[in-house]
Amino acid sequence: MAKEMIVPNPDRKPAGFAPATKVGNMVFVSGQTGAGDNGLVGGAVREQTQQTFKNLETVLKAAGATMADVVKITCFLVRENDYKGYAEERLKAFSPDSQPASSTLIVKALAKPEFLVEIEAIAVIS
Repeated sequence: MAKEMIVPNPDRKPAGFAPATKVGNMVFVSGQTGAGDNGLVGGAVREQTQQTFKNLETVLKAAGATMADVVKITCFLVRENDYKGYAEERLKAFSPDSQPASSTLIVKALAKPEFLVEIEAIAVIS
């Protein structure tokens, strides 16, 4: 089966990885962070989580998927105390009848020290 690299904005194509890879009706989304068009959105986990889910939605849309197609997410948090804020934003990001399977890991650090949250996803397009 052929793989398709998904790049929502060809002018901002990252080096060395794809924002997502589509194989058949499955979409594997690389870790998204709270970085927006003008850089990191803020220093609070809620702000970063909201932007992270916006970024995830943008990548999914470029692949022909929606948040309702997401079947699994994995979240990486730097601070254990941020879990509650992240979890509340996760509930808002998905409709009550399409909550995906979810794992959350507390990690020592992410790619940049200012990142507090990173989320990767798997979607199945119906």
